[in-house]
Amino acid sequence: MNQEDRIYSVLIVSSSRNFQEIVDAHFPESIFNPLHTVNSISAAKRKSSEYTYDLVVINSPLPDDVGVRFAIDTAPESAVMLIVSNEIYEDVNYRVSPHGVFVLAKPFSKTFFATAVSWLRSAREIIKRSQKKTHTIEEKMEEIRIVNRAKWLLINERKMEEPEAHRYIEKQAMDRCISKGDVAREIIDMYS
Repeated sequence: MNQEDRIYSVLIVSSSRNFQEIVDAHFPESIFNPLHTVNSISAAKRKSSEYTYDLVVINSPLPDDVGVRFAIDTAPESAVMLIVSNEIYEDVNYRVSPHGVFVLAKPFSKTFFATAVSWLRSAREIIKRSQKKTHTIEEKMEEIRIVNRAKWLLINERKMEEPEAHRYIEKQAMDRCISKGDVAREIIDMYS
């Protein structure tokens, strides 16, 4: 599946009516859906507590905040672009870029904005792959913990040595075509 085939959920945070024209032009529903628009950081916080977005675009200034803290807090889960005036670009970029937030200075061309949206989509794909790897590693670590707990139960209850308990779990898993974690859970259930 290439990037054009993916659908991205989007949160737009902007109090500018003119920015809506840019959004309409660069966020077609066929690729960006759902697309939610709010006009303040407090509304964005409420929305993001209800839903995790693939892309977040913050068009500063906003009535209640510039959006720096919200951008940083949102960046681990979403690809985030913070749009600020040219006067504060350097300061904001210095503060948020270490957290993976893209910063775009106003004014910008439509072509450059389209490029920035493309970068945002690419960043989201990297975040997804990283989250998937993290989830896989966490699952493996959990299985190791469960197997170790089962081995200790076998050592205590059946008076096995550690290598013998380990081989027992592995052999049961192979013989029954199930994971070592499933065997370990059965052992834990039996002795707990």
